[in-house]
Amino acid sequence: MYTLYHNNRCSKSREALALLEQKQLPFQIRYYLDQPLSAEELSALLAALGLPARQLLRSKEAEYKDLGLDNPALTEQQLIAAMVSTPKLIERPILQRDDKAVIGRPVENLLALLP
Repeated sequence: MYTLYHNNRCSKSREALALLEQKQLPFQIRYYLDQPLSAEELSALLAALGLPARQLLRSKEAEYKDLGLDNPALTEQQLIAAMVSTPKLIERPILQRDDKAVIGRPVENLLALLP
């Protein structure tokens, strides 16, 4: 079963959803803005992505600058806490299956996880 971390207002996220529907694969949608991830869930997702927290941050969001997240001294835990409290900062879309995940930017990246 795949999990799509989805924001319906995002065109790339909608493209990812359309791709999954076209492939007729079993998946569930996690509306992460409405159902924020816990720090533990986000840490597990980062492990599946093989990325540090900083690489999952949307640095062009106003909240990024407002929260001072460009500070290189911030720890992984501090960056994860910022994404937990402000899920809008999480890059999207993300597709996960078991212990592997990819960011769908560009959407073709999702193909690496699909059969």
